[in-house]
Amino acid sequence: MEQVIGLITGILFGFLLQKGEVLRFEKQVGFMLLKDMTIIKFMLTAVIVGMVGIYACYSLGWIALSVKATHLGAIIIGGLLFGLGWAIAGYCPGTSVGALAEGRVHAFWAILGMLVGAGLYAEAFPFLQKTVLTWGAYGKITLPQVLGLSPWPIAVVFTLIGVASFIWFEKKGL
Repeated sequence: MEQVIGLITGILFGFLLQKGEVLRFEKQVGFMLLKDMTIIKFMLTAVIVGMVGIYACYSLGWIALSVKATHLGAIIIGGLLFGLGWAIAGYCPGTSVGALAEGRVHAFWAILGMLVGAGLYAEAFPFLQKTVLTWGAYGKITLPQVLGLSPWPIAVVFTLIGVASFIWFEKKGL
């Protein structure tokens, strides 16, 4: 059943990516040049809806949280590599698959790059486990735990920041 739910939500997410026009190369480049905030609006919406949905399901006892350990070294290096790949290819992982599904054959190269990168990471993992994955290792932490708060005030603050960002982007024509 989990695979069916995953397939349905994946198809729904792809549909929303396509309808939101975030699969378009022009939108990706516009974001990289800080001239079009469609990507940020989409991502903020996904993060806020996901955050509220996950914490609602958790509060109702429907799910258990499975928090991954925080390793600042890996996050910083991984984020830089992710951003570099996105800037070079013009696609992030989700948008590259969606663009390929729309028939944009050049997105294949972004997907191939991700697969090669994943393979290199798997091969380098024993080394990384002794080095990068020890830098800034904080264990399984969440922002609510760090701040000593319920997740709900944080969700409200993030939602307000998101709404304020949307309004500001719209006023600026972004």
